[in-house]
Amino acid sequence: MSLPVRKTSGKFQQVTKNLKEITAHPIDSAKVRIENPIGCVQVPVGLAGPLWVWETGATGEEVEEVYAPLATTQAALVASCCRGCKAFNRSGGIHIVALRDAMSKVPAFIFDSPADALAFAQKVPSLQGELKRLAESTSRRIQLLSVTPTVVGSAAHLHFNYNCGDATGQNMATIATDRACHELLLDTPLCEDLKIRDYQFEAGMSGEKKAGWSHVQEPRGVEAMAWGMISNEVAEELLGCSTEAIYQTLSRAQAGSVRAGEFGYAGNAMNVVTAIFIATGQDVASISESCWTQLTPEYNYETKVLTLSLYIPSLPVGVVGGGTHLGPQREALGIMKCIGPGKKRRLAALITAFALALDLSTAGAIANDTFTQAHAGLRRKPADATAKL
Repeated sequence: MSLPVRKTSGKFQQVTKNLKEITAHPIDSAKVRIENPIGCVQVPVGLAGPLWVWETGATGEEVEEVYAPLATTQAALVASCCRGCKAFNRSGGIHIVALRDAMSKVPAFIFDSPADALAFAQKVPSLQGELKRLAESTSRRIQLLSVTPTVVGSAAHLHFNYNCGDATGQNMATIATDRACHELLLDTPLCEDLKIRDYQFEAGMSGEKKAGWSHVQEPRGVEAMAWGMISNEVAEELLGCSTEAIYQTLSRAQAGSVRAGEFGYAGNAMNVVTAIFIATGQDVASISESCWTQLTPEYNYETKVLTLSLYIPSLPVGVVGGGTHLGPQREALGIMKCIGPGKKRRLAALITAFALALDLSTAGAIANDTFTQAHAGLRRKPADATAKL
């Protein structure tokens, strides 16, 4: 061990010597793929459900009963999600569907002038076959769907769009794109022929770990939608308000969100997205790419039935790779029946369904003005449960 390494190791030992909780749980270094591991931080997991779902495109017509593990320290989240599940169940359940599925990387090629960048962009279609061959040689799971150029000044950004099987695919797409770019465009005579002067692997257009309109136009992850109907009788019995009151509450909130310039509109869908991401070993920072959501309320004044649909255009999730191989996270995926080939799309659709259930319950609590009371009561310690609210 070199002297600088010994000094760093000694400093780490000084920092961790008095830790009891973080270091209480041993780490299997063969499974945990992080640097400088010192232990684990536990997050409580609550079980939401049961929720009845109808999976569009699945074989058979029977409703399926599902549950979701929510890793959170937030009181009222699990209880509210369960209440929403119960209300939807009493009204027939939630329909779910996974739509498009993609992962992207967007490197930039720099030229001496915009004219050279435009000339390069025009030649990209003729290069796609070889780019596809090189990119797909890096993994048996990856498939290059398209390469689309965008010229910004003297730079041409190439949007590589992939299907990554059951993996989320960020690292997979990174490795594939890097090989294709270097072996065809950068480390060959083509670099000079195409007048490429420089290269920047990440130049801002991929939107990774960032909120952006690009994730609405083209999914970075799985595009999913969930919808269900609530009868007035169920709303009054379980949510303490009418379906019209919920509809008016959501309509006013939508108008307010437009004035505030919010990015999309939903209640608090990201609470569920984050909780399931943590529980199932997803890259939690990727929730920033999922934050644009659209909750659509539709009310029938004759039947008093409220239809709610939630659309999430980008959910970067996977059921292989990342933290999904760890024991607790694997069990969490098992709870949702999301282990096995083709289950990534199911996971995204189920996340959307439970987020919709939470939004219904939250809207009901706001409509009848019990939102604050519920949080004040449920956040208390067990010994304080009988304290005056």
